[in-house]
Parts: sequence; C-alpha cells; structure tokens
Amino acid sequence: MNDSREKIIIGNCSGFYGDRLSAAKDMVDGGPIDVLTGDYLAELTMTILYNQRMKRGEDQGYVGTFLKQFSEVAVSCQEKNIKIVTNAGGLNPASMANKIEEIVKELNLDLKIAYIDGDDLIPRFDELKAENEPLTNMEKGISLHDYEKKPLTANAYFGAWGIKEALDAGADVVVCPRVTDAAVVIGPAAWKYNWSRDNFDALAGALAAGHIIECGAQATGGNYSFFKEVPSFFNMGYPIAEIYEDGSFTITKHPGTGGLVSVGTVTAQLLYEINSPAYMNPDVIAHFDTLKMEQEGEDRVLISGCRGSSAPKTHKVCVNLEGGFRNGTEILLTGMDIEEKAKLVTDLIFENVGGRDQFDHVDIQLIRTDHENPVSNEGAQASLRISVMSQNPDLVGRLFSAKIVELGLATIPGYTGRSGMPAGPYIQYWPALIDSKFITEMVHIDGKSIEVTPTSQLDYEEIYYQKEPYQNEMPDVDKLITTKFGNLYGTRSGDKGGCANLGVWAKNQETYAYLFEFLTVEKLKELLPDLRNFEIDRYDLPNIFSLNFYVHDILQEGVSSSTRLDGQAKSLGEYLRAKDIEVPDFLIN
Repeated sequence: MNDSREKIIIGNCSGFYGDRLSAAKDMVDGGPIDVLTGDYLAELTMTILYNQRMKRGEDQGYVGTFLKQFSEVAVSCQEKNIKIVTNAGGLNPASMANKIEEIVKELNLDLKIAYIDGDDLIPRFDELKAENEPLTNMEKGISLHDYEKKPLTANAYFGAWGIKEALDAGADVVVCPRVTDAAVVIGPAAWKYNWSRDNFDALAGALAAGHIIECGAQATGGNYSFFKEVPSFFNMGYPIAEIYEDGSFTITKHPGTGGLVSVGTVTAQLLYEINSPAYMNPDVIAHFDTLKMEQEGEDRVLISGCRGSSAPKTHKVCVNLEGGFRNGTEILLTGMDIEEKAKLVTDLIFENVGGRDQFDHVDIQLIRTDHENPVSNEGAQASLRISVMSQNPDLVGRLFSAKIVELGLATIPGYTGRSGMPAGPYIQYWPALIDSKFITEMVHIDGKSIEVTPTSQLDYEEIYYQKEPYQNEMPDVDKLITTKFGNLYGTRSGDKGGCANLGVWAKNQETYAYLFEFLTVEKLKELLPDLRNFEIDRYDLPNIFSLNFYVHDILQEGVSSSTRLDGQAKSLGEYLRAKDIEVPDFLIN
C-alpha cells in the first residue's frame, strides 16, 4: 500500500550513548529522509556526562561521539536539505553547538545551528526552595529539600516547542539538552505542519511515533521475543517514522537492511519503559490504549487513531544524587550442600569484615544455576552474590575486598571467588515533578534568544480523553494443556528509574482474551515468586492486545545503585516467557 498523503520522514540513528556509530551515515545514505534524529540520554547517562565534565573541564558534558557522526553526514545533509535534531547536547548544549559550528566552518558548509538550554535546575535550587517547590520524589513522596544527599545533576525534561521554534527560525541543526525522548520527533512534525499547541490528537500521534523510534533497532527487530521471525540481524536497519498531518504515521526502515518491522516489533517497543497507557509529555498526554496498528506492507506498520489530552501542569525532572559507596563479591559454590555452603561463607565474610550492621545496605543473592547429576563442572555451580553499601568509603573499600580474599584457603571446599559488583561510588536516581510555571526554556540562534512558554501555562481549554471501559469476551474452556508462556506471548521489559515495566502482548484477540483474565498481578507474582514483595500495577491496552505491569522499587535507587544481576530489568520479560502455564487447548491447536 502506498500512501500518497503529504508526510515528513524522520529517521533515528541512536537509541543510547554507545549505539552504532555508522548508523547516522547509514540513515542519511540509505534512502530519503527529511530529519535525522538521535537519542543519547538516559538517567544514568546524565551522571556519565557529569563525571566527564568534572574530569575534563567545564566545556565538556556533551555526547562527544555525535561530533564524529555529524562530521560524516554534514555535507550530505546540506545537499539533501536534511534537518538534524539531537539531545546529544546533554549537560552542555552550548559547548556542543560551538563544536558543531567549528566543524561546519572546516567543511565550508552553510548550516545554521541552534541550541536549547534552561533545563539545568541546580543553580536555581535556592529559588525553588524559597518558592515552596518541593521536587518531591515520585516514588517515595519525600521533598528533595528535606533530603541530606547532594544533587549532582537536576534537569527538567523539555518538550517539543523549543525545537519547533528553532526550526521556524531556520535552524538546520538543533542541539537539545534533556528533552523527552520523543520531543526530537514531535518538534519537527509540529514544524512541518505548523500544528497549534492544542492539536492534541495530532501531537499524541507524533508522541507515539517518537516513543517507537527512540530506542533505535528495538523497533526493527532488536531485543524481540520472537527473534526467529527476524530474517537477519546483520546490518540492522534503524527505524523511520513517516508522519502525516493528522498525526497518524507509518513505521518502516530503509530497504536492504536487516531486521523486521511488524505489528509485533512495533507493539513490543510501544510497551517499552511505560507506566500507564496515558503517556505524558510536556506538550500532550498520549493515550496509547486508543491507537490502532495494522501491517501496511513488508516492513511497514501503520499506526492511527491515537487520542491526546491537554498538556500536564508539571514537567518531569531527572535528579541524580551522590548515593554513597559500594562493594561486593561473587563466589562460586559447587556440588553438594549449596545452601549450607552459602550460609557458612556469608557468616564468615561478615565476621571477617566486622559485621553486617555497620553497612547502610546489605544484599545477598544465592543464584541457583547448579543441576542434579551435572554433566559439566559449570553445571554443578551456583553463584553467591554479596553486595554492601555505605556512606563511609572506608567500610566498602580495599580493606573490605582484602578481608574476603583472606578467607580463600580457610573456608568451604571448592571455594572460587569472582569479581562482584563494581566497587566505588554509586548514584541515586531521584525522579521528581516540577510545576511548569518554574520552567525557563531558551532557544539560541543567530545571536538571539527566544523564551518558550510551556503549553500548560498558556490559555488553552483543558481536555482529557476518557476511554470506554473494555469488555472482555472469554470463550468457554473445556480442556487445559501445559505450554511455555513464551510460545503464545511476547514481552518487553526495562527500567524506569528504580522501577521496572513488564509489557506482555498477544498476537490475536482470542489469545489476548485468555491473557486478560489469566495474568492478574497475583498470578504474575505466583509465576515469578521473586516479585512477590514488590508493589505491582497492571494496565490494560486491549487495542494492541497488551498488558503492562509496573513493578515498583525493584531496581532500588536506579540503575547505578541496583544490586540485581540485571540492573536494567531487560531480561524480566524473557524470565516470564520461560514459565510453564496452562492454557485452553484451542489456543495451541
């Protein structure tokens, strides 16, 4: 199917800081696009950039690898009139813009550079405290001003209108700070069609498009549950959103590239790192439980019908705090009496280092990977992971490690030590909301500065879309048979600060009807007993045959502080898919 409607073609070349360097050139050279975007920032990335600035100077704090990418595509982008919008500015968009200007001059190009700033709240903490803006932790309900730990970074998530202002002013390259991941897509779409700020349905569609392509190849078959359906993982194509004036859009990739664009791959990415289906952005609330997907053709998925509500009255803030210090060890336990060996080793270690009570936090995990009657040495081994945290670096420093090493010849049979979690300081993530009236967003271009007022602070009628309740139609069940959860259902999981989401989706209505009734929060905890102590919320997205579970505090204070083996909860979904469940026989036959 060829859609003849006017469209803006937006291609993303990066889903994280460290993604494939050649992707920018591949996207520009691989076929027609109007805008090249790159998403490089996560909560943890902000601290990486902070450390970079501390070590290398105040002119640092941006994503340096983007400069190499820009150098490779700048000439082609000018020739093809391709706009570039990226959040690679990180903590220092002004400095990155200056570096880009230097490259443009060296290449003798005529490209206009804009940058956006004002997201950094650290210099304004005294002002915000005086104005009774608490920056309350969204999970803990504690005011940041009442917390004893020092903020390292605090950045408000900007929306799309600063990007639109820059493009309206003639920018060819827009360097952004901590904008929302989808803003780099919403902004160009709003610029192309000159959307008004209250065109909430169109904006919601662009938000959905931005969310789908923000993580690069995850929308084109990467990290996909049914990976055997993907024709090839070599030369993976990166996602492209073709956005139409009404906010509907098609997800695709360049021809001749690896990967797959299907309803399944797009659904999986839509479920990634979300909470409620009412997905918030400073510009609009997109209701993901209203959109529709259909396979439009080979590697083409059409998404339409996403409804939008008025912009929220708050902006999200990413705060990273000095968390403290940590250390740990991992010990392989082999053969018989695994639990007894684990207890003895644990008791010996804490006796040798001076006791458990001196630490702020102790985490002990016995990971049973051993087998009965093993056929290999490795098959006989379990792993004991011990992690400790403290505000006192001396308690968890070299002496802690040395005291564990001392036990090497005086403990259990088969004692084999391995490196544990990285030793040193860790970062505590603090998600907060700030009243949008305190937001000051500035666009800088041609020596001029333009202030951008948040949508919620303008005089627009408030609209909130209310969806009709879903009525599930479950067919009669005569016979149940046992199968793997993953034989019927796909999953996608990931981190949301200290929390995690677990999205589950079915391929058709019949299979979803059973999932809807079967997979309650209680059933999820039964299947995954290590989740039983966590608060879990369930959200329904019947329009795309999906459920989403939001697991509170499973990652403790965020990725940097998590003591889980999988600190980003990436494998949580596949864990669920490995479980045996009973399903009606007609779902299998």
